[in-house]
Amino acid sequence: MDCLSGRFLEVRIASAPERSCQARGRWIKTCNRTTWLGDKTSTSSGDSRPVPLALKKVSAMAATPLLLALDQGTSSSRAALFDPRGFPVASASAPLAISYPADGWVEQNPRDIWESQRLAMERLEKTISQEQRGAVVACGVTNQRETTILWRRGDGQPCGPALVWQDGRTSDICQQWKEEGLEQEWRARTGLLLDPYFSASKIRWLMRHEASASSAAANDDLCFGTVESWLLWNLSGQKRHCSDMSNASRTLLMDLKQRVWVDAFCEQTGLPLSALPELVPCRSDFGTIASGLPFAGVSIHALLGDQQAATLGQLCLQPGEAKCTYGTGAFLVVNTGSSIQRSDAGLLSTLGWTDDQGKPTYCLEGSLFNAGTVVQWLRDGLGIIETAAEINQLALSVADAGGVMLVPAFTGWGTPHWDPGARGLLIGLTRDTGRGQIARAALDGIALSVAGLVQLAEHSIGHGLGELAVDGGAAASDPLLQAQADSTGLRVRRPAYLQSTARGVALLAGVQAGLINNLKDLESLRGEQAEVFEPSLSAEQRQRWMKQWSDAISRSLHWHA
Repeated sequence: MDCLSGRFLEVRIASAPERSCQARGRWIKTCNRTTWLGDKTSTSSGDSRPVPLALKKVSAMAATPLLLALDQGTSSSRAALFDPRGFPVASASAPLAISYPADGWVEQNPRDIWESQRLAMERLEKTISQEQRGAVVACGVTNQRETTILWRRGDGQPCGPALVWQDGRTSDICQQWKEEGLEQEWRARTGLLLDPYFSASKIRWLMRHEASASSAAANDDLCFGTVESWLLWNLSGQKRHCSDMSNASRTLLMDLKQRVWVDAFCEQTGLPLSALPELVPCRSDFGTIASGLPFAGVSIHALLGDQQAATLGQLCLQPGEAKCTYGTGAFLVVNTGSSIQRSDAGLLSTLGWTDDQGKPTYCLEGSLFNAGTVVQWLRDGLGIIETAAEINQLALSVADAGGVMLVPAFTGWGTPHWDPGARGLLIGLTRDTGRGQIARAALDGIALSVAGLVQLAEHSIGHGLGELAVDGGAAASDPLLQAQADSTGLRVRRPAYLQSTARGVALLAGVQAGLINNLKDLESLRGEQAEVFEPSLSAEQRQRWMKQWSDAISRSLHWHA
């Protein structure tokens, strides 16, 4: 029970890593003393183990300022509290529905996105004590990127669905722009490619097909935003219409070097310039959470795209440091410092984050559209597992994939092929192939896809990465991370707390709030309680494996020409 209020307090205590690859933690209800990182605690069940969280007993919490992170993802929304060192204190989540109305189409209801985030906030606020609630001093917002929303300024009602980043319905629009010779300038100025992944073609599609959007534009009543803009609009009581530079850099509408909207690109989409959000730094004063909402009155101090936030959360603060997040998709991000690193191999130049004056840190990024969705497909499509966690046991029940490979191109291929017509492939099946081999091939396929991104990144920056920090829900899988180490030849580091996205935006909000002097002061914490996976294959074995993988990918491309 909460020793002050007499209520039960839910606190997440992450367990020590287990080779069985079960969930890396469990929820307990306790009023036992919990201490700083590395100390021991005894629960009511009597077991004693290291606690990889910086939790204090509730009676001391009032003296500890807390940071609120709102983490809006593709399949769920999360609200989490952190202390100023980035250690998690409590969290809550709410699911989010996603719709696939046609092949390659992926959409969500903008109202559902907001309601999911609001519900996560409400659940968290009801879970914590009054003392903890009073200690929350700043909020940061992080989000699924590129997902595109149009709404009416006058009443805040959406103009059609939110077109999700995975949505590929706009491939014809992108192809038309390419045929018109627009791609070279677009790529030079934005660091991106003309692909349905990004927001520009999604805006064009909505403007063409949603009558409410064109009507709002005609009446100068239209607002465009990616998800952080939509959340801020609702969090602020419809007072702030802003987009931070990290999210804006994923729209195909922002000049990456000048960090301004490009009017000509906006006009190409049919979007009135008056519909653009104010372009702002990633940390600043964005107002407060409106009255009547959970955590009302808390200052909003940070906005950051999810992959950039995870890079910060992993404390990849030096040029050349890299992380990979395994969520719905998998995303490799390499810090390139103050310089824009260009790639001729399909990697993206993007803005990582800024200070409060807009001074940028840039990154190089590789994108895999399907990672966690592969596990969902095995569960909901094939039905060979009942829960996501079962894939690990099933994969470890066999020595290897038995020559089977699963190419996870369910909604097209991102880096380096940028082929919206690619589709998934399961190849190498024999009469001896069973559930175990397919499960193993699924995890191997995610790892091999990321390994291809790592090779491209190392070539682009001119040196090896040395170590790969990993996070996200699927990073709880031991066989996945061992395959990642084997396929890349890198040391793979898994932190005790896998939700680096929420942690990163909380830390950025803490800097703006004055609770953290410099994020580099926290770098010494990066390896604490982390588990490391070392490569077990020889260079020759790795090369053969990657060659076979390259052959499998080639068969999946241009399936829908």
